[in-house]
Amino acid sequence: MARINLLPWRAERRKQREREFFMQLGAAVVAAILCVLVWMTWMDQRIGNQNERNDYLQGEIKQLDERIAKIKDLEKVRERLLARKQIIEQLQANRSQMVHLFDELVKTIPASARLSGLKQSGESMSLDGVAQSNASVAEYMRNLEASPWMGHTDLRKTENTHGDSRMPYVFGLDVALSKPKGDEGADAEHTAVQPAGNASTATPVAAPAPAGSAARQALGAATQALTAPPAKPAPQVAQQPAQPAPQQAPKPTAAATTGGAKP
Repeated sequence: MARINLLPWRAERRKQREREFFMQLGAAVVAAILCVLVWMTWMDQRIGNQNERNDYLQGEIKQLDERIAKIKDLEKVRERLLARKQIIEQLQANRSQMVHLFDELVKTIPASARLSGLKQSGESMSLDGVAQSNASVAEYMRNLEASPWMGHTDLRKTENTHGDSRMPYVFGLDVALSKPKGDEGADAEHTAVQPAGNASTATPVAAPAPAGSAARQALGAATQALTAPPAKPAPQVAQQPAQPAPQQAPKPTAAATTGGAKP
């Protein structure tokens, strides 16, 4: 006998499918939520790692900035030291120049001129002084240009003050400094220049002094010779021929004065 199901099985089946659908939907939502949580956790880890890397890089950048600042300071110190070294080398090379300059100033200045001041600025020197006439100034300029330690000479000023002194002309010169080709540098031996009044007096040669003291002595002697007024020529005394001394007659002896010996 065939069985006939008269219950509403279609409604039951529909309800079962609905339950299964909601169960699958809930499982999908839970899986989606889990995936989102996993993704968020993974992204948070990546962001944290990137932040740590950024912090590390910022720290390294700060250290590099400090090192760069120290390197710049060291470069500035190096440049200052190099500049000092160049100045010292220049002074070492030109330490004998002033001695030669003063020596040449003494040699080139004529007797009718006198210096009142000088100033060196780099490779040029300014000279101020007085002279008896413009011819003396011209002679002084020719002597300076003929010197191996000096070059071209320019006349800055010359004027007659109409004073009562022996040297009424005031002049100013600009002299270009130079070096001779055969200059031996700082190790060359220098001799001190004596003033005109002491030129005839001979002094014994002393032991060689150090280069610094010899240079100072030469500078002092040259300065005295430049600033001292020109020595007046001593009057020449006519030398008369020496007359022979009168011969004295021999003194008489005691016997002659008394008329002989007593008996």
